[in-house]
Amino acid sequence: MARVISICNQKGGVGKTTTAVNLSAYLAALGKRVLVVDFDPQANASSGLGISPRFLKESIYHALFGYLEHHKVIKESSLFNLHIAPSSPDLAGALVELIEVPDREFLLRKLINRLRHQYHYIIIDLPPSLSLLTVNGLVASDEVIIPIQAEYYALEGLSQLLETIEMINNNLGTKIKIAGALITMFNKQETLSRDVASEVERHFPYYVYQTRIPRSVALAEAPSFSKPVILYDPRSSGARAYELLAREVISQEIDNTFRLLS
Repeated sequence: MARVISICNQKGGVGKTTTAVNLSAYLAALGKRVLVVDFDPQANASSGLGISPRFLKESIYHALFGYLEHHKVIKESSLFNLHIAPSSPDLAGALVELIEVPDREFLLRKLINRLRHQYHYIIIDLPPSLSLLTVNGLVASDEVIIPIQAEYYALEGLSQLLETIEMINNNLGTKIKIAGALITMFNKQETLSRDVASEVERHFPYYVYQTRIPRSVALAEAPSFSKPVILYDPRSSGARAYELLAREVISQEIDNTFRLLS
C-alpha cells in the first residue's frame, strides 16, 4: 500500500516541483515503485520527467473526471520504477468544473485509492496556491512535505498552510500528517541561510528534515533537459542532497518521526 505524500507550499519558487521530481527519482533508484502525480496546471513536473504537455492528449485531468481510465493516463519515465500521471493546461479548467461536482474535494482521493496498491510511494506535486486543486491533493494525501526556501520571508504564509490542513482534517474527516519541513536553496556559507534554518528548527512545530537542499546549478539546469538530476549530473551537490532526502524519507517509516496535526 503506497505512502501518499504531497509536496505543498502556497509560495512559488521554493523548490516544490524540484523536490517532487528528484525525491521521486531517488526513491525509485533505491528500489521503490513510485508514481508522480502532477497536479499543477503548469505541468513542470511532467516536463521535468520528459513528458511534454504540448503534445499530450491524455493527462491527470482526463482520469480525474472519468473521461479515461487511469491506466491510459499513467506514463513510464526514463527511470525504472518511476511512473508519472502527467498534467496539462486542461487541469486549469478543473477549478471551474469542480464547483458543480458532488464531494468535489475527494475526486483525486478516489482516483489515488484505485492506484495505491500498485506503488510504494505516490508523490503529488501541487500548485503554488491554496485552491480547490490543492485541497483535492491534500485530501488525497497521507502526508505533506513542505519545502521552505532559506530566505527572509521563508515562514511567511506557513501558518496559513498549517491552519488549512488542520481545517481539512477537522471538517472533512481526513488524517493528514506533516511528514516534515524541507529547507531548500540552502547555502551554508551564508549567514541568512543558517539563520533561516535555525528559525525553522526553533518554530516549526513538526519534523524538520536534517537534509538541506543546496542551491545547485545542476538542479536548475536539469529541467531544461527534461531529466531529474540523477540522470543529468548525479555527482552534483543537489543530486547528493536528494539521495540523502530519499533515504531520510524512507527512514521515517521506521522512526515514525512525523506526527498527526492536532
